[in-house]
Amino acid sequence: MNVKGSVALVTGANRGIGAEFVRELLRRGVKKVYAAARDADELGALVELDSRVIAVTLDVTNEAQVHAAAGRARDITLLINNAGVAGWQGALSAPDLSVARNEMEVNYFGVLSLSRTFAPILAQNGGGTIVNMLSMLALVTLPAAGTYSASKAAALALTRSLRAELKQRGTLVVGSFPVQVETAMGQALPKPRLSPQEVVAETLDAVDRGIEEVFPGALSRDVAKAFSTDPKAVQAKLSESLPVV
Repeated sequence: MNVKGSVALVTGANRGIGAEFVRELLRRGVKKVYAAARDADELGALVELDSRVIAVTLDVTNEAQVHAAAGRARDITLLINNAGVAGWQGALSAPDLSVARNEMEVNYFGVLSLSRTFAPILAQNGGGTIVNMLSMLALVTLPAAGTYSASKAAALALTRSLRAELKQRGTLVVGSFPVQVETAMGQALPKPRLSPQEVVAETLDAVDRGIEEVFPGALSRDVAKAFSTDPKAVQAKLSESLPVV
């Protein structure tokens, strides 16, 4: 599909990668962007950018809000599942399961809920595209963020299942796998970091070109190349980063 002329909905649009998605979509000539966040008041700056931006209150773990958003955004052709959380805890060192459960609720069940709800709308509008913002940690595990890695691995399995199921509806499902990014969430990861701009630009390029899985930015491509060559070596390196106890 062409990003230009599309109607998009971006979750987690209030900051970081999500806010950059909104700005880049506007630059690329979309008809409309539904910018979604748990607190719509945080979207004020984006709404002021352009009359094409519509603020939507949306907690991706709240089924009522998901269905309400679908009721408002029945014209979308591009769904960007960007909302995510990371607690940066180990699987065993965490004091309890609350962070792990929240990561799975947002990073996996949130993506599943939005995809199930909007898939029929995309089909009615010609098929369109779903973009799931994953992470290189969907493929390899960082023990210092063990439960986050697990949630992204689950989201990757979901992404590939959605791709297979939605192919017959004409819907492209794109998975994006950046490494560390210069965002509030990414501050826990080492430098150098990717800029949100390069992650968003290359992810939207993949949408335009019909590419199903993209590793945006040179850093991501370097890690992906190393992983394809010797996945055990990459995992062994990341396994040196243990959670702080």
